[in-house]
Amino acid sequence: MKKALKIFGILIVILVIVIIAVPFLFKGTIKDKIKYLANQHIEATVDFSDIGISLFRSFPDATVTIDDLSILNKAPFEGDTLAYAKKVTLDMSINEFFKDASESINVEKFVIDQAYVAIKTDSLGNSNYDIVKTSESDTKSSSSKEESDPFTFALEHYEINNSKVLYKDDVGKMTLVLTGLNHTGDGTVSGEKVILNTKSDTEITFVFNGTNYLDKNKLALDAALELDLDQQRYSFLDNKALVNQLPLEFQGYVQLFEDYTDVDLSFKTPDSDFKNFLAVIPAAYSKNIENVQTTGNFMVDGKIQGKVDDTYIPKMDINVRSNNASFKYPDLPKSVSEIVINTALKNETGLVDDTYLKIENLNFKIDQDVFNAKGLFKNLTGNTVVDLAINGTLNLANLKKAYPIDLEQELNGILKANINTHFDLESLEKEQYQNVRSTGVASITNFSYQTPELPNELKISNARVDFKPGTITLQEMKATTGQSDIAAQGKITNFMGFLFAKQNLKGDFVANSNKFVVNDFMTATAETPEKNTTTTDKTESTAEESIKIPSFLDANLAFDAKKVQYDNIELQNTKGSVKIKDETAYLTNVTSDLFGGGLGFSGKVSTKSATPTFGMNLDLSKIDIVQSFNQMELLKGLAPIARGLTGLLSTQLSLDGDLSKDLTPVLTSLKGNALAELLNAKVNANATPLISKLNNNINFLDLDNLDLKDIKTKLNFENGNINVQPFSFNVKDIKVTTSGSHSFSSEMNYKVSLDVPAKYLGNEASSLLAKLSSQEIENTTVPLPINISGNYTNPKIDVQTKAAIANLSQQIIATQKQKAKDKITETGKEVLGGLLGGNKEQTKDSTNTTTTKNTTEDAIKDAAKDVLGGLLGKKKKKKDTTKSGN
Repeated sequence: MKKALKIFGILIVILVIVIIAVPFLFKGTIKDKIKYLANQHIEATVDFSDIGISLFRSFPDATVTIDDLSILNKAPFEGDTLAYAKKVTLDMSINEFFKDASESINVEKFVIDQAYVAIKTDSLGNSNYDIVKTSESDTKSSSSKEESDPFTFALEHYEINNSKVLYKDDVGKMTLVLTGLNHTGDGTVSGEKVILNTKSDTEITFVFNGTNYLDKNKLALDAALELDLDQQRYSFLDNKALVNQLPLEFQGYVQLFEDYTDVDLSFKTPDSDFKNFLAVIPAAYSKNIENVQTTGNFMVDGKIQGKVDDTYIPKMDINVRSNNASFKYPDLPKSVSEIVINTALKNETGLVDDTYLKIENLNFKIDQDVFNAKGLFKNLTGNTVVDLAINGTLNLANLKKAYPIDLEQELNGILKANINTHFDLESLEKEQYQNVRSTGVASITNFSYQTPELPNELKISNARVDFKPGTITLQEMKATTGQSDIAAQGKITNFMGFLFAKQNLKGDFVANSNKFVVNDFMTATAETPEKNTTTTDKTESTAEESIKIPSFLDANLAFDAKKVQYDNIELQNTKGSVKIKDETAYLTNVTSDLFGGGLGFSGKVSTKSATPTFGMNLDLSKIDIVQSFNQMELLKGLAPIARGLTGLLSTQLSLDGDLSKDLTPVLTSLKGNALAELLNAKVNANATPLISKLNNNINFLDLDNLDLKDIKTKLNFENGNINVQPFSFNVKDIKVTTSGSHSFSSEMNYKVSLDVPAKYLGNEASSLLAKLSSQEIENTTVPLPINISGNYTNPKIDVQTKAAIANLSQQIIATQKQKAKDKITETGKEVLGGLLGGNKEQTKDSTNTTTTKNTTEDAIKDAAKDVLGGLLGKKKKKKDTTKSGN
């Protein structure tokens, strides 16, 4: 007995050793098998982080786990992920480990966790799942295959957990997304057939040709599938589906042939309660339907039959019907009654272009308002043709009273429509609006609309739209919001293209207003962080939303407003036009009365780029300086000193630059130029620190005598600086010339030159002026340089009196030299005249005495010495005989 137990113990130890050793011994075989599969069969990059093998988990079978398995596409989808799985688990017999890498391995169970599969077809028809390599064996008959499949399946169970599948077809313009996918299947063998009992649940999203038909709708499916692998026929035996909460039963089969696929499926709702219709609507919108009171029926049934190949699709006949139904939510005051639905999706030929949707009748009633629609949509996958008729009345306030719909804004008003339209999408895309035939009228009265994008409620008392072939005319619209009123008329040339072909909305409108308050259409923005509080800083808060010009508008608007108010600025009789296109607004011929004068404006604003930009030409004529510089931030930055002036101003500005997110100019980005003219302006010396300081520092400068009539100056803007070209004006008898620059932060660098009468320079100049006659003093002026720096609130004024005194000294020296030259010239003339005149007298009059002759000769000699000495600069002093005996 002890010997037997000993032998049994030895066997147990050997078995444990084998169980532990096998994963290490055969791990390489599985890796080789996967690499073989990838290299021999797939045109893609296959990778994984690790492979594990265990004999304990499913003993006596073995379990293989593959972590982070990925399949990456090659060109033309280079680098795209075709498939990824966090973990793949395979159960198989231990015998499979002893097979060569080229032999097939039989898998009994597999589990895939957290997978992502992206199946794509691009616009050129390339598919990313076409990754299987072709080989010579593919061209031979199935009876002469030289290779076996690397894996075969005798499945007892499989699972796909918490996964996502994306199918995107750019050719067919469709996208299908399954999220949160869970799918399990248990298989049994019955003769030559395999029976799979499956359970699935997911959320499905389906978009076709830009229209979202399903948006995360819940889908549950219990299906029994019969797989005839030999005939490649897959039958649905006992199947139940749940779309949201709508139950469906379906049956049929799909069979694969060499050149085509045969499909024969049918489905229907198991009962006809109208609550099934509410069940189709996503739960987020239909809310809790358990307690909804309903009457009437709702039925869905359909057949999909026929072959599928490169030419044909299955024929289909899918019907949705309801007759005289109603529903009422217990917590809401209104009910929806007289509901009639009769809709069919059909294809009778198997040709895809012959698929059509027919709305025989769609009708409902809320209170006394009845709404009805009929229509036909043909050629759904090609050039879709729409024939639609809408007729009815709808009190918008009753929508929320009858159905638990979440609206961000409350709606009110009576909508009436009686419209017939016929068009094809290709005509819309090519803007061939002569092919669009729309007739009828739509109107809305007493409409009110509250939105976070407007600070006040928008109220439309009346609006009427007439539909005619080619155009839609806004006959009238009267609206108010806040203090503003608007009356508009106009035409929309492509309303159907806007609705169905994703075109920009095109039209021409005329708007009038008695009072238009801009702040009624602007909301307060989020508070900007401290470091970005200045409007001159290009950096903006990332939390602050930008104001954008709508990209879908391509319209012209002519406007006439008696009064426009923007912050504290009021414009009178504002007229002009604006064209909006490509996220840019072009304003032309804008005129207005402003600050007692006139305004002319043209320019553009664009929000197309990340940083909004603008360009403008502004003409201000004879506007009041005090009002304009107190109320217009731009003028304050251009010429802050003008705040100390009174009178009238005319200016022409040409500017371009960047805008902040609320569309105010970023002053440091401005480029351009201006021509400004002051008309009859006067100075208030105490209005600004700069003028006050000038007035105090220069005691002879009396700014009350400042003559600023018809002063003109040119400015240009660049790199945040305003450069002022030289201009001159007079302060009584003093001419002032100024030039320089300042920044929008009011930092100054100016040079001022005053042509000052010399007598104003005071004691420092008195000794110099003593050398001049009173007449000369009166006529002598000196340039007095003044440098101005600092800023307008704390200016630094450097009056360079020493430079003026030096200049005066140079002037006096120059004057003295000129006097000496004039004296020499005059004396020379007298001497020469005397010489010439004396000879003649001696000739004529011989009675002159000897004394006269001697006197004249001495005078001539002295004068000659003076002239020569002065000219040569070597005039010697006469000897002082009183200092020596010589």
